[in-house]
Amino acid sequence: MANIELKTESGIDFLQIMPEGVCSKLMQLKIKNDIIIDVEFIGGCSGNLGGIKSLILGLNVNEVAQKLMNILCGSKGTSCPDQLAKGLYSYITSKQAVHS
Repeated sequence: MANIELKTESGIDFLQIMPEGVCSKLMQLKIKNDIIIDVEFIGGCSGNLGGIKSLILGLNVNEVAQKLMNILCGSKGTSCPDQLAKGLYSYITSKQAVHS
């Protein structure tokens, strides 16, 4: 599981993902009713991450995690999209644990 921090305010989940093995140092997401309403990447390739942001806004966290999992960047064995997917899976798992 990815290293995440989660807090909720006024029905919005504020998720921070601390990725490993990639250029991005922090991924911050706002999620409401399992829909990504905002995302910011700290560090990394601004063009690629800006593209990812445009593509995932308004999408369900499960759909995004499934689509981005196991994408690789060179010989790193992971990528920013893969780390985002892992963080989202950790988020999904933690939300399920709270509701069970």
